[in-house]
Amino acid sequence: MPHKVRTCLWFEKDGLAAARFYTGLVPDSVLETDAPEGSNPIIVAFSLGGVPYQILNGGPHHRLTPAASIVVTTRDQPETDRMWDALTADGGAPGRCGWLTDRWGVSWQIVPEALPRLLGAPERAAAGRAQAAMMEMNKIDIAALVAAFDTP
Repeated sequence: MPHKVRTCLWFEKDGLAAARFYTGLVPDSVLETDAPEGSNPIIVAFSLGGVPYQILNGGPHHRLTPAASIVVTTRDQPETDRMWDALTADGGAPGRCGWLTDRWGVSWQIVPEALPRLLGAPERAAAGRAQAAMMEMNKIDIAALVAAFDTP
């Protein structure tokens, strides 16, 4: 079913390869563009976890920036590690506090479910300790956040 609203990401090239990678990585995702391997369609439609996106293979005129990012909520540390490792592989780059940039230049935030729960907890001193621990991390380490939260 076509979506009325989609986020469009401007790529120089290789949008189909990126969309295939993304849809294979994020559960409940679908590549909607039917194009043969090795082709470079101008528009590549896909959904990630049910959220619609498209890639425009538009050439070198515009660049992606971290001003817009794709946020993925993960259940646990193994899922956080899997997403992080896949997205930083082959030329991706880790960032601070759960942010990273993949090999195509797309900015992502990998956010374990525990992070907003701990940061938003009514125990403000404990939440502050968890936030301070997060500020020292690249990939989020759930056990370290919990330890910081629980240790006065």
